[in-house]
Amino acid sequence: MAPPSLTKADSDMKEIVDGGVSGVSGSRVTLEGTNFEANGHVFLSDVPSNIVSFPSPYTTVSAKSAGGGGNTTTGGCFVWFNAHEAKSRHVAPIGKLKGIRFMSIFRFKVWWTTHWVGSNGSDLENETQIVILDKSSDDSGRPYVLLLPLIEGPFRASLQAGQDDDVDICVESGSTKVAGDSFPSALYIHACDDPYNLVKEAIKVARIHLGTFKLLKEKTPPGIVDKFGWCTWDAFYLMVHPQGVWEGVNGLVKGGCPPGLVLIDDGWQSISHDDDPVSEEGVNRTSAGVEIEAEKKKIPAANENELTLVPETNSFGQNFRSGIDPPVATFAGAALPAVKMWLRYTQTQ
Repeated sequence: MAPPSLTKADSDMKEIVDGGVSGVSGSRVTLEGTNFEANGHVFLSDVPSNIVSFPSPYTTVSAKSAGGGGNTTTGGCFVWFNAHEAKSRHVAPIGKLKGIRFMSIFRFKVWWTTHWVGSNGSDLENETQIVILDKSSDDSGRPYVLLLPLIEGPFRASLQAGQDDDVDICVESGSTKVAGDSFPSALYIHACDDPYNLVKEAIKVARIHLGTFKLLKEKTPPGIVDKFGWCTWDAFYLMVHPQGVWEGVNGLVKGGCPPGLVLIDDGWQSISHDDDPVSEEGVNRTSAGVEIEAEKKKIPAANENELTLVPETNSFGQNFRSGIDPPVATFAGAALPAVKMWLRYTQTQ
């Protein structure tokens, strides 16, 4: 659990927790009647009556204003909504988005997120995890606005398109046995004139509010982050093979960019249900109807491939080591120790 207050801060920023600052204005995001406004400019309209906002108690104050002097404050609000009954999943509109350009990140597959853009609520994708609304193109003063769904107890939140350009918030626990009807802070909205500071400040607020993670600047990254790495996925997808890995590394070395890290990634994942016999293969979740050639090459003859691949790659002057991916080993061996894939691999060692 991360500590409840920031231990590091940017030289030109000051985080105020559980209170405001004397002489400095409060949140720049407010709910006025049926409109969400930023600096007095509407960005979400027709907000339903079950949507309530309250100012964030975490105020970020900049010692440097755009004009070069004086304190400016950037802040936001948490969005609270109540449902008529307790359920494990709720979808509720929070207002209409019309004619404001946005960019967003949404989950489009089980493992992957990607970028998406639009200008209306109907343009949003399901499982949108962050939205940044563009500032006004003229000098009217509407800042950038960020919408950030949060974890709310046992519920996770995301945004999606609703009817008639509504922005809907979806909260779900993933279990019919875990139900709720009130969500005080499932969404955080932040405003700032600088899009980069917008994201930094909003994540700082989420970090303090949730207390479950630390910022990168508060951590000590391992030395491997400074190494140039190559992942085989984009080159081979499911068809990765030893000769291709060797040729890829050889090409990088000859090109003057020797990798310090190589990830051999065939995208393999197999899922077995709890009631499935442990002696049977799990269902392939990589691509429906595709036989995984890389799996047939890698696992049954894993030891042979190691013996031929590693000495050849070490001839490049790099110190390579290979082995089965620890998460796969843990998943396949610990969860289902008798599955065929794991037995095939261990029997070759």
